[in-house]
Amino acid sequence: MSIITDAIVDGLVWLINACYAVCHNYWVAIFIFTFLTKIILFPLSIWVQKNSIKTVRMQPEMNHIKAVYMGNQEMISEEQYKLFKREKYSPFVDLIPLFVQLALLMGVVEAVKRGTTLNAVPVETLGITLLVPVIAALSAFFMCYVQNKINVLQVEQGALNRYGTMIFSVALSLYLGFFVSIGVGIYWSYSNLLSILQLVLLNLWINPKNYIDYDALEKSKEELKQAKQFMAPKKKEDRKNPYRKKEKADYKRFFSSGRKRVVFYSEKNGFYKYYKNIIEEIIRRTNIVVHYITSDPLDEVFALESEQFKPYYIGENRLIVLMMKLEADICVMTTPDLENFQLKRSYVKKDIEYIYVPHDVNSSNLTFHKNALDHFDTIFTSGIRNKQEIAEREDKYALPKKQLVEWGSSVIDNMAKAYEEMEKENDGKTTILIAPSWQKDNILDSCIEDILDSLKGEGYNIVVRPHPQYVRHFEERIDALRNKYRQYGIEVQKDFSSNKVVYTADVLITDWSSIAFEYTFSTLKPVLFINTPMKIINPDYQELSTVPVDLELRDKVGISLEENEAGRVSEAVRKLLNEHRFSTEEMAKLRDFYIYNVGNSGSVGAKYIIDRLVSRH
Repeated sequence: MSIITDAIVDGLVWLINACYAVCHNYWVAIFIFTFLTKIILFPLSIWVQKNSIKTVRMQPEMNHIKAVYMGNQEMISEEQYKLFKREKYSPFVDLIPLFVQLALLMGVVEAVKRGTTLNAVPVETLGITLLVPVIAALSAFFMCYVQNKINVLQVEQGALNRYGTMIFSVALSLYLGFFVSIGVGIYWSYSNLLSILQLVLLNLWINPKNYIDYDALEKSKEELKQAKQFMAPKKKEDRKNPYRKKEKADYKRFFSSGRKRVVFYSEKNGFYKYYKNIIEEIIRRTNIVVHYITSDPLDEVFALESEQFKPYYIGENRLIVLMMKLEADICVMTTPDLENFQLKRSYVKKDIEYIYVPHDVNSSNLTFHKNALDHFDTIFTSGIRNKQEIAEREDKYALPKKQLVEWGSSVIDNMAKAYEEMEKENDGKTTILIAPSWQKDNILDSCIEDILDSLKGEGYNIVVRPHPQYVRHFEERIDALRNKYRQYGIEVQKDFSSNKVVYTADVLITDWSSIAFEYTFSTLKPVLFINTPMKIINPDYQELSTVPVDLELRDKVGISLEENEAGRVSEAVRKLLNEHRFSTEEMAKLRDFYIYNVGNSGSVGAKYIIDRLVSRH
């Protein structure tokens, strides 16, 4: 490596001396040297200009993603990754010129140390020593000022980035002027001024206005601004976390509570339903204290606090530290990607058993990152396909074997029980529920009107139930849909306080929403699937031979139609209502085959945890 570095420095020494040999004037020689380095690096500057234009050209779509998925950083990251992959863009490209410039600067400084022309400024010129830092700082200020006005990428940066860069450049220039050779300071000043000329020429040659839709950019900025305003706290005092004291107290209480046998972690309110049956069984059958951490200060679990159930509010930032310091026998989570992102296994207690409990019965191979479950010790599997794909992945990639517990689904158990106990109302009409996901290009974005036009006038009760997040971001679109189809008696819901319509519907129409299998396996009724673009988190899912249950079940518990077949929805609904393969009896057979321990998952999960705790006692 030192040979390469020496060669570069030797080349710079030769170039500097050659420039001086041509003109025999130190300042002109420095200017010629700087000008030549700009010419040598000009292809890199062209590359950077094009990459900057690409960055800004993507900004409208990037702003739209941030607005649609505001508050859901995981979805924003996933959609951003897909956008970058599609555009063949790497954000690290923008760092390359910075590294090259710094490497060149260090080379020049090293060349000066070796006694070159830049270090041989005549004595009579040393009177300007104090002016050099000022000249260098002013040149940096002027360069940054111009960049902030006309550089395609800099113009779109926030004030903090723009002026932060300016402060850094001015400070660096002052340093070069005061503490490095005068010649280096002058070189840096020339470099800043020539960068301005270069930027003007590049903007004339590769004009950003020819490649960027600035109208779309401005509209996307307004969309993002409105989304931020919607999400922003309404009162000034709410901008600070009003639950900071509670979090601090709960954090202290958690670590002072003595030995903890089992700890459950929940990301937010509403996640207790995934653990409910397990926790209630543990408390009913033992005297074990269940410690329950939630990152939602308003989680309803605080109303359940008892001698055996201890809830704590720990925000996401403090949670990172808590998890690293955790001391327990078992930690139960519904959050995948343990060890892959912020949440790590304990650094303090190495033998904690980490158990993953799934939210739904969907394929983890398809809907999670490729290695999302690799760092758990135990997986509560929902069904036969779920277990098969995890076991196959372990064999294929020679991963450590995990305990794969044949568990089931507490959510489906509880929904099925609620459906059995509810009073059935029958007005003689068939009810069709349309409940899309809120991923990009869902039913509401693509073919909802074709579906409604096919069903209207058929004598059905039709209810459109958008995802709450979709309503939040596109309420005007929902209102327009409601107004257009009100005359046909079609109900478009915006109130999600009751799930009654989910249970009472005779047929569900959806795309890729996880509600499909919860609905069909709790009510034993069929589903009509619209094949909108599939959400694939793991692009390598086909490396496993086990077919994802999301795909296998679509044509078993219902019928699948392509988007352009939405006009055939009425025909498909008639089949779902009349064919024997979609009868209650056949649906029950499918549920018993694909879902473990129907109606008994809580007991199975609790038994496993209790047995493990007893064995570790």
